[in-house]
Amino acid sequence: MKSRSHERALLASGSVDTTGLEAQSRPVVSVAGVTKVFGTGGQQVIALEGVTLDIERGDFVCMLGASGCGKSTLLNLIAGLDQPTTGTVDVHAQRTGLMFQEAALFPWLTVRGNVEIALKLAGVARSERKPRAEDLLEMVHLGDFAKRRPHELSGGMRQRVALARALAQDADVLLMDEPFGALDAMTRDRLHDELEALWTSTGKTIIFVTHNVREAVRLGDYVVLLASRPGRVAAVYNVTIPRPRRIDSSEVATLAATITDQLHEEGSRGRRDR
Repeated sequence: MKSRSHERALLASGSVDTTGLEAQSRPVVSVAGVTKVFGTGGQQVIALEGVTLDIERGDFVCMLGASGCGKSTLLNLIAGLDQPTTGTVDVHAQRTGLMFQEAALFPWLTVRGNVEIALKLAGVARSERKPRAEDLLEMVHLGDFAKRRPHELSGGMRQRVALARALAQDADVLLMDEPFGALDAMTRDRLHDELEALWTSTGKTIIFVTHNVREAVRLGDYVVLLASRPGRVAAVYNVTIPRPRRIDSSEVATLAATITDQLHEEGSRGRRDR
């Protein structure tokens, strides 16, 4: 797939010639022929094999697959937390922000303090941290909870603090590893709405890892389906359902069913190949 005028695009093939494109039009994330092997000798595990995909600036991309397919491994490579065994990962952004399934807040700091420490690490001047943290907390609807401690918050509220902290890093690319997986359905749906609103208002590129097919269709411009053992790109789905979307809508359910069928097919193929 190649982007047309005013369209976002995710390229799932290394065959596209981008020579001559202006710098600002190049993919913000380029993964080219990436293989990642853990262990040595007879203990080797191939987590990813020959993964190639490009993500354009401003895309909302959901990576989906069964447990053990290498979703988190690929996210770690994009974040620069690990290096591929072969192939290349290029991120054309000044900074990437991370958000995980566990909020991992500092329990001895207030809500505002947890956001301020991210601002400090991002190099924000001391005098600017408090007002900036308060602005970010307002953005995630936690302005009235700035002086609370993490143990005084619900799970959904802690994830909102984690989101504000990720945004505090002023990252061009936001990497999210199953951030809503442990939440109840109602809280998750509210956070879907809030995340979509933040993405729309900020124009950030979001790469969102999930094992929930409907969640991926609800949120993503594109859904990248990873097959497992070893992890590889099995398919890329362009989600053309108009926004705003509902996770229980018939359109989301129909596409989710199609993706689920291929997910099962890939799982069956993997068992036959072993």
